[in-house]
Amino acid sequence: MEEYTLLRQFADSWMLLLLFAFFVGIVIWVFRPGASKEYKDTANIPFRHQDKPAESKEARK
Repeated sequence: MEEYTLLRQFADSWMLLLLFAFFVGIVIWVFRPGASKEYKDTANIPFRHQDKPAESKEARK
């Protein structure tokens, strides 16, 4: 069996499954319940000012 054919068969079967599982894992990681606080803080970075920085995570608690 040629190397190209072997790699092609691997990519068509197992690599497809591996990459799909990786994609599902990333989606689960992004939409986990505790992630919204972290993403809200990151989303507000452009609105921070030099003269009045955004509140730290400890100050909000």
